[in-house]
Amino acid sequence: MSFPFRQDRIPEHRGALPDAADLVVIGGGVLGVTTAIYARRKGLSVVLLEKGCVGAEQSGRNWGWIRVQGRDYAEIPIAMEAQKLWQGLDADCDGALGLRQVGVTYIARSEGELANHKNWLDAAKPYGVSTYLLDRPALETLLGDVPAAWIGGLHTPTDMVGEPWVAVPTLGRLAAAEGVTVLEHHAARALEMAGGRVVGLHTETGTIKTGQVVLTGGAWSSLFLRRHGVSIPQLAVRSSVMATGPLPQRVSTAAADDNVAIRPRADGGYSLAPAAFSELYLGPDAFRKLPKFLRTAFWAGRDVRFRLGPPRDYPDGWRTPRTWRASEETPFERMRILDPPPCVPKLAEVRRRIGQIFPDLGPVSKKDAWAGMIDVVPDLVPIVDHVPALPGLLVGTGMSGHGFGIGPAYGRILADLAAGDDPGHDLKRFRFGRFTDGSAPELGPHL
Repeated sequence: MSFPFRQDRIPEHRGALPDAADLVVIGGGVLGVTTAIYARRKGLSVVLLEKGCVGAEQSGRNWGWIRVQGRDYAEIPIAMEAQKLWQGLDADCDGALGLRQVGVTYIARSEGELANHKNWLDAAKPYGVSTYLLDRPALETLLGDVPAAWIGGLHTPTDMVGEPWVAVPTLGRLAAAEGVTVLEHHAARALEMAGGRVVGLHTETGTIKTGQVVLTGGAWSSLFLRRHGVSIPQLAVRSSVMATGPLPQRVSTAAADDNVAIRPRADGGYSLAPAAFSELYLGPDAFRKLPKFLRTAFWAGRDVRFRLGPPRDYPDGWRTPRTWRASEETPFERMRILDPPPCVPKLAEVRRRIGQIFPDLGPVSKKDAWAGMIDVVPDLVPIVDHVPALPGLLVGTGMSGHGFGIGPAYGRILADLAAGDDPGHDLKRFRFGRFTDGSAPELGPHL
């Protein structure tokens, strides 16, 4: 099994830019790829542009959880649909996505945490979730001998996992096989506007005529929008993950307490991560937008560390241009793959904690480690909507750390919106203007 892609990955989807398409999708993560697949299945001609390689950024670097548990209530029906779509896509790919139903378990260390889990479950039950509470004996039945500090938890047996760095590139190949023009190392530079709406898209090799563009650029979405005079409160935080070598399959479910997260992998190892830890590089956008995020950053025990000096060419780097001409090289070409280094001390702490929690695993060896930049918005639910100031542009961004699992459903929704069809869900919670229309910020459960 190969792990997240580095800067030297060789593109596999190359070709000439078509003259025109019904829809152009910017960004080859899980959201962009599935948008392209479902739009093509609706009969649209579709071009998918990826500045680097499909699945090489956060979509290939995440925990691999495909969960309903703990979602914002407005997202529960969408997350449930996403699980069904994942199963269909896995069948389309002959089982190559690494999809497994192992369940997700949240572990409580205090009565307060357990009460929060119960509150979420009480509100989620009308949606038909399979989730149930665990007391201490039930937790021991699921996980065996566990620390005395673990008093119970929340478990959803129907939740799933996949192998992100395998699944998303495989979906890219599926898109190409179904007739999507997939182009890697092919950056979008700027929209072409005429008569007050989108009529085309300028790229690094030329211009394609189109009346519909979907932006699914992850950590880069805000920068692309800013080039067009549109501001959204989105920042990107660094999240670190590591993979162990093969170990006894002592833990059969994806699980997390307030410190560590663990997921069994198909290759016999585990993916480990700090459960509620992220790092924010303080660039110019961070200073401008941080007031909107202060409540989020210190809410519900989250551990957000501020880092000075974003690396050169990062989306919020001090020297990263915020505007450019369509004929100029863009930040998207200067950094084909956003490949941040992992936080080594934090991952060492995670290895130590896992070894203490599950001593019968034996030595917890590190096979690989990596990090990704997660696109976040203040209320931690995505923006999935038309961009009012730029008719013809749709955006799906701010996935806030759960885009991999829920991505296919939002991809299907964006494809329907692009085609002018009913998306099948109430999208008011995810509207573009909710941060500027005077409505009070609404933080969901976000367990």
